[in-house]
Amino acid sequence: MKTLKDVISLKFKTSESEGVIFHGEGQQGDYITLELKKAKLVLNLNLGINQLGSIFGHTSVTTGSLLDDHHWHSIIIERHGRNINLTLDRHMQHFRTNGEFDYLDLDYEITFGGMPFSGKPSSNSRKNFKGCMESINYNGNNITDLAKRKKLEPSNVGNLSFSCVEPHTVPVFFNATSYLEVPGRPSQDLFSVSFLFRTWNPNGLLLFSNFADDLGNVEVDINEGKVSVHINITQVKKNRIDISS
Repeated sequence: MKTLKDVISLKFKTSESEGVIFHGEGQQGDYITLELKKAKLVLNLNLGINQLGSIFGHTSVTTGSLLDDHHWHSIIIERHGRNINLTLDRHMQHFRTNGEFDYLDLDYEITFGGMPFSGKPSSNSRKNFKGCMESINYNGNNITDLAKRKKLEPSNVGNLSFSCVEPHTVPVFFNATSYLEVPGRPSQDLFSVSFLFRTWNPNGLLLFSNFADDLGNVEVDINEGKVSVHINITQVKKNRIDISS
């Protein structure tokens, strides 16, 4: 395909912070890749290079944050030549691509949910998308509907299910006065805990537990945006261990 105008839209939700949403490339150096990186949306676009390779056409735009919240997010990409409108959840960002070409030349298949391994260093370092997409529309083609009816030729549809499975994890919201108390295991000599958290606050207590038999305690907190672990042991001289990250 050689296009002057493109309109690409879709909705997605995921709990993963990395993943390729769609990708296409051509032999003239053209490519378009939309992906999640560190839970932000990144659009990489190149409308081609000249034979001397002197035109630097690579353009990268980042928008949004915390998009791995397993809520639906909508994306619209509108391109007319070098002018791009990138809309994420109704927030539009306008930019012009680098270089001096106006057409997007794609010679190979466009892939949604990942990119094929091409042997290039960029292809094997990128993760495939893990999550749900709906309402995928590429230049007037309803990709979701075509894939479901198996009308895409050629197509390589992997392990897709046309339903969105909800994650088993259940989040807990704390309002700075609430806390959750669970029973300990006094007979265990191993203490192990893991959890995910998200907050805008730079300070706060994440976890606290006393050891049995008055042997000390462990505390995990956020201090000025850093996570700190404090282990107090009452029966030894060097009775405090502090780890910060």
